[in-house]
Amino acid sequence: MARTSKPTDGTSAPAIRAAIEEILNSGSIAVLVTVIQSSQLTVGSKILVTDGQEPIGDFGDVALNQAIEAATPEFLRTRTEAKASSISDFAPELTRFSDLLLLFERIENEPRLVVAGAGHVGASLARLASLVGYQVTLIDDRAEFVARELFASPSERDVNLVAAKGWSDALREAIGNGRAVSVAIVTRGHKQDEDCLRAALSANPNYIGMIGSKRRTNIVLDKLREEGFDQEQLKKVRAPIGLDIGAVSPEEVALAILAEIVAERRGGAGGPLSAWRRSST
Repeated sequence: MARTSKPTDGTSAPAIRAAIEEILNSGSIAVLVTVIQSSQLTVGSKILVTDGQEPIGDFGDVALNQAIEAATPEFLRTRTEAKASSISDFAPELTRFSDLLLLFERIENEPRLVVAGAGHVGASLARLASLVGYQVTLIDDRAEFVARELFASPSERDVNLVAAKGWSDALREAIGNGRAVSVAIVTRGHKQDEDCLRAALSANPNYIGMIGSKRRTNIVLDKLREEGFDQEQLKKVRAPIGLDIGAVSPEEVALAILAEIVAERRGGAGGPLSAWRRSST
């Protein structure tokens, strides 16, 4: 029989709060697991599971603690923000906790989008992503394209505008450690694309996309391949960027790009939701 100990109580709450603050400050990720229904455990009890570290909190049963810790990677792979799970979903052998219901919550910073290029498409993408809830940084080497008066509406005031002296340094600084960061490269030419893509690949964000025709993007990717960039890294670059929605205007192109970024973040397929109906008729 698994060893049991005194279930966690409010004494772990300060440690969990401090750990969450540290996780957000560092750009890391964790899972907070909360009891929302149980006849044995205190509703509201929590365990924080962090990557590579000992969990903070204790539900009073070693086997239960271990099962929860083992279940968190699968939850993170679903890319959902929160999910309620019964113990039978991931540890059916723990029958003594048959009525246990847990809430798994992803703990990480708000999603960030770094847009390289403040032309018509880049500016439209920055505005749309900010409206959707992304923390947006818009970079251009032309200061007049990232002037604050161009982004003065209430929904645009939080867009971080960067007049870059050099694309590479500005990109790397904006991307940081790459966690929860998407990068959209929508500059005006091959040289700028190459500089931005080099910097983005070295920073390893969650998503990298680059605008341009198949020919133009292949030229850039082939050049970086010749320079020694890893083939698997280059395969992850979404180029041409965006979903195929038949976009024409800059605003439509921005919508296609953001749709792909959201699909990548959430694990969506990017197809029509009605496809199941058509395939069954």
